[in-house]
Amino acid sequence: MRPRLLILSDLWGKAKSSWVDDYINLLQDTFEIQFYDCCELGGVDTTIFIEENIHSQFVNGGIERAVDVLLDKEKKQVFMLAFSIGGTIAWKAALNGLNIETLYLISSTRLRYEIQAPSCNLKLYYGDQDNYIPDISWFINFQIIPELNKNKSHLMYVEKDFIHLICDVILKENT
Repeated sequence: MRPRLLILSDLWGKAKSSWVDDYINLLQDTFEIQFYDCCELGGVDTTIFIEENIHSQFVNGGIERAVDVLLDKEKKQVFMLAFSIGGTIAWKAALNGLNIETLYLISSTRLRYEIQAPSCNLKLYYGDQDNYIPDISWFINFQIIPELNKNKSHLMYVEKDFIHLICDVILKENT
């Protein structure tokens, strides 16, 4: 039986996530994959589909709702690949008991506000041009060595070269 891999979207959910298909195509032979739209998990109203509105809903209860829904849906051990706000949801789900083998978190800048780390394997990836990366003391505090990708921005996870890089890492570590 293939291990289960949960993929959590970024702030935009499935509406602007056609790039997720590239991850799925590269990983589906090794993993049983479940994709979650973070907007759906968090009960975020996407009627006014602008970043400020979506972001505000996540930070004002949407993240917590998404964590609760995820904990309700997933009861077995999983691997998790999550992007941006999805990484924060994954982190908090792990802290609240979701059985995660390894968290692969990409551009999860809101982690800078976290004061506790989950006990699973943590792999954090950021673009060195992302303005909201947690500072070095945050990483030292949690004894995490992030992977900083040169000349990459927050949205590096939609780029083909980065998609192949991360999928190669995940496959090498889990086959």
